[in-house]
Amino acid sequence: MARLRLGPLLRYVDGSTATVWVEADRPCAAEVRCADGARGTARTFQIAGHHYALIPVTGLTPGTETAYEVRLGERAEAVVWPPPESAFPASTIRTPSGTGDEELRVTFGSCRWAAPPSDERDPVGPDALDTLAARIAADPGTERPDVLLLLGDQVYADQTSKATQRWLAARRNLADPPGPQVADYEEYTHLYYESWLDPEVRWLLSTVPSCMIFDDHDVIDDWNTSAAWLAEMRATPWWRERILSGLMSYWVHQHLGNLRPEELESDELYAAVRATPDGTDTLRAFAAKADADATATRWSYRRDFGRVRLLMVDTRAARVLQEGERAMLDADEARWLREQALEGDCDHLLIGTSLPWLLPHLIHDAEGWNAALCRGERGARWARFGEDLRRRSDLEHWAAFPQSFEMLTALVAEAGSGPAAPATVCVLSGDVHHAYVAEPSWPKDAAPDARVLQLTCSPVHNSIPASIKLGFRFGWSRTGRALGRRFARHGGVTQAGIDWRRTGGPWFGNQLMTLTLQGRTSHLRLDQARMTRGKVRLEPAENKQLS
Repeated sequence: MARLRLGPLLRYVDGSTATVWVEADRPCAAEVRCADGARGTARTFQIAGHHYALIPVTGLTPGTETAYEVRLGERAEAVVWPPPESAFPASTIRTPSGTGDEELRVTFGSCRWAAPPSDERDPVGPDALDTLAARIAADPGTERPDVLLLLGDQVYADQTSKATQRWLAARRNLADPPGPQVADYEEYTHLYYESWLDPEVRWLLSTVPSCMIFDDHDVIDDWNTSAAWLAEMRATPWWRERILSGLMSYWVHQHLGNLRPEELESDELYAAVRATPDGTDTLRAFAAKADADATATRWSYRRDFGRVRLLMVDTRAARVLQEGERAMLDADEARWLREQALEGDCDHLLIGTSLPWLLPHLIHDAEGWNAALCRGERGARWARFGEDLRRRSDLEHWAAFPQSFEMLTALVAEAGSGPAAPATVCVLSGDVHHAYVAEPSWPKDAAPDARVLQLTCSPVHNSIPASIKLGFRFGWSRTGRALGRRFARHGGVTQAGIDWRRTGGPWFGNQLMTLTLQGRTSHLRLDQARMTRGKVRLEPAENKQLS
């Protein structure tokens, strides 16, 4: 009898359709049956001995909520979800009404280490995603997200848990590179099991739709930070297997579910993988091409939630790394982003980028200075120093790609201007292990009509060393800003065409941000997972109206 190994994950939902992702333990048919009669089926496809299905569910009714079950087998005869005697409420699919006047709750964050078993002490404090799941499960009628945005570092290929390291040691010698990091596709699957089989998170992902994008730790710290870094990695004997496995596992576990049903229908790779008994070689060839040529595929995507537009942007694999030509996005990717941002009108434009656009001023100026050094503006000796500093200090955000920073700044202003401008343009980010709100200001004759905000929320569940707290607090200070200007002058860096100020935070802890959008109004809340009187709960650290 077929069994469920991982999932279900509810990925896409609109008024009448949904997609549900599962992994089975053998080839079989997978079916979703809803209490209201909606249903969908799909055959599993095989990658590296694993069997997956992305099940399209049709016949849903707009503005309703229906429980569902997952069946597996040659005729999908065995109910495998919900599990017998589950302590959680039924997994449900909520559909939007499509009337255009309903609330949309968007919850987002990044950087999640898998939580340890419940009987072990958690050294980094309560997991915000676990805590959100527990709150909703305790009262299914309570407020919940309409979509969950996971903005990178869903798994850590380079920072594995002690339990995972024991598992790795049982299959290979950890004295050989890459040591306690993951090496191949099978080891990547273990990371997803560790993260998504967490009971609370598993139930949450089965009932709240999710959108995902990778960041560096999904592959390796500082992934694609520079051309020199990439050349060094490609010279190692283990990197090729690591990057191909990382891209393959990301495509299977995260990327497929990001796509709309009509995009899946026209996706040539998806069709090719399903058309063969074993799609491993097909997917591996795709990953090799994507690694060799950033323009060969697009990981970025668009989702529309009524009159709210979400653009999730790949800021890792789409980079141009050659010094003198460096860009966060290659020309085709930048063109796509511009077209999607300016097409038609919307009430709110959300740009999801794992890396923040607006940073503390000291860090912004330090990254621009470092980029100038690495370009050779102060000579070869400073260039070597700059490359070493770039890697040791993670100087690789938008500010480290000055032309791309200016491009995004100009695009945000253009998208937020004119009679049909959205009420807000929000750049949603993570990565930096703290949360904050920053708001830019333009010269009066260039200011957009929309309210523009950088909303950063990280981590969901990770460590926050004292050095990070001190560094980011100092980076936002007047003294830090003055020091940043000195760096900029040394590198001959011109000041950005905008200014910005921090209007919220910094907040440190395991946390999630939620935007509540209705019509042209928007509200922001930041919740932190805290232990209070012996109980873990989400407690608000910020609550404010944006528009």
